[in-house]
Amino acid sequence: MSLRDQLAVKLAALPASPGVYLMKDGAGEVLYVGKAASLRQRVRSYFQKGASLSPRVRTMMERVQDLDYIVVNSEVEALILEANLIREYSPRYNVRLKDDKRYPYVRVGMNEPFPSLAIVRRPREDGARYFGPFAAPGALRETLTVLRRCFPIRTCRQEIPPEGKQGRPCLNYHIRRCSAPCAGLVGQEEYRRAVEQFCAALAGRAQQLLAALRAEMEEAAERLEFERAALLRDRIAALERSWTRQSVVSASDVDEDVIGLAVDRAHDLACAQVFQVREGRVTGQEHFFLEEVAEASLPQVASAFIKQYYAGSSYLPAQILLAEEPEEREALEEWLSLQAQGRGGSEPPAQGRPGADRPRVRIRSPARGEGRQRVELAGRNAELLLKEELARLAVAEGRAQEALSELKERLKLPRLPQRIEAYDISTIQGAEAVGSLVVFAGGRPRKSDYRRFRIRSVQGQNDFAMLEEVIRRRFARSEENPAQKPDLILVDGGKGQLNAVLSALRELGVEDVPAVGLAKEEEEIFLEGRSEPVVLPRDSQALHLLQHIRDEAHRFAVGYHRRLHRKESLRSLLDLIPGVGPQRKKALLRHFPSLQALRRATVEELALVPGISRRLAEEIAAFLRSAE
Repeated sequence: MSLRDQLAVKLAALPASPGVYLMKDGAGEVLYVGKAASLRQRVRSYFQKGASLSPRVRTMMERVQDLDYIVVNSEVEALILEANLIREYSPRYNVRLKDDKRYPYVRVGMNEPFPSLAIVRRPREDGARYFGPFAAPGALRETLTVLRRCFPIRTCRQEIPPEGKQGRPCLNYHIRRCSAPCAGLVGQEEYRRAVEQFCAALAGRAQQLLAALRAEMEEAAERLEFERAALLRDRIAALERSWTRQSVVSASDVDEDVIGLAVDRAHDLACAQVFQVREGRVTGQEHFFLEEVAEASLPQVASAFIKQYYAGSSYLPAQILLAEEPEEREALEEWLSLQAQGRGGSEPPAQGRPGADRPRVRIRSPARGEGRQRVELAGRNAELLLKEELARLAVAEGRAQEALSELKERLKLPRLPQRIEAYDISTIQGAEAVGSLVVFAGGRPRKSDYRRFRIRSVQGQNDFAMLEEVIRRRFARSEENPAQKPDLILVDGGKGQLNAVLSALRELGVEDVPAVGLAKEEEEIFLEGRSEPVVLPRDSQALHLLQHIRDEAHRFAVGYHRRLHRKESLRSLLDLIPGVGPQRKKALLRHFPSLQALRRATVEELALVPGISRRLAEEIAAFLRSAE
């Protein structure tokens, strides 16, 4: 049965239930993730003859060859699942945060006896508490440096039992950045109190935290614990100095996020400016850029941003202010309220509406007053940041075009190489061999077109044969979309690698795509039909562009290879653990991305995995210690 026939069968069987659908191309790549109150009605509307579709959606539907769907119990569950899948797949046709992976989060391991602090790139459902995302990693590290002077929390990941252990404290203790629970120098209750205060400070809960610290200082003084009282006094003074510099935006102790949006559809880019207002003061601000917004309305952009920005947040304010009401506001409010109810990053059950005793997050679009002024201020900031980003991109594009023109001239190419595809192979003695394809359009990476290949037909270490396989698999599908043919192919290597690529292209009858090889060390460029390589000046913009593309292909291949290698090592180890069958093995593989992460996991973290009891978690931890 062909892909089209399978698709017709799926369309006929679609249920009239809420759920999430994934549009895929012939290679299985996810093009779009959407949610629907009725899967049957929503998904079929894409395929009806004469349907009124936007140009972008029509372009997408020309590529759609398959779809998957997941049925859920409610529209809120669909919204949660949609947000998670968009973050996982970064589909090309969804509005999404630009370079979302770069934004860091602060992780506080509340599921540990002595919680540790870490900066991570992706929140997980592991019982920890997450703050973020933060758009400025440098500013985040400065903030953490200040807070750790007040609240010395450990940053190591070693497992510490509830009663602590006697050992030798590390340098962080001596420079007053850690209270050394590993050496038994602080009790669990006192340490966790400092962690809670740290979290309150990071969330901007100024008045509440200062009141608690003052009460604790007074109690210490009454007990004649003058050293501790002096320590608390210094913490209070440091925090007061920090918060005094923050501007007051409301006379009331309001807790809210103010979001301003600016959209430039001509450049398919939007900016979201977030002011974090805690207890009436601006405690932080972040800005983010969103892509794929050319055909999205402002309410749709607002809805997409809210889903992605708050998907991993453990703290949500009482209200969110925007200039315009986002799409599906009620469902978003219910989802955000459930997020606020579920602490520690764990996802609460999405059933029913939050009751009166549960945290409630409101989304408002004020028409007048202080709220409107704050929204307009955030909007003006978003517009300025968007203009600044577009100016930066214009300069970068001008330089890229200069580099492409130089490349065309130096390499005698038949046309300007607007679309360059680069290939690389990564393997260790033939094990877990993979290939990578990265695409640069107009001198800039187009990550939605990146592809990974697991080598299937080649055994042992044979990079040339692996390259041939990757090229054959890539260009075997080129007839589906001739417009996606590259203007230039770049391969990491010299004559051998270039000849392998050319051999595969001739086999497929592809004659009109030039290919070059860029060899490391001397940075020589090998061309078809030339015995001597071309050597460009070291300051050549064309050379710099080729090096950048080559290195990106290498990074992409090595990252994929390492991930597969870690997964295989983890599978091999899990096979040896008594009591871990196929289902528990799958659950552990989903929960822990690598062998190192599994070995680092505490008993409490292991027990959070579905199907793993406390007793089995202890047995797994003991096995891992003995294996190590």
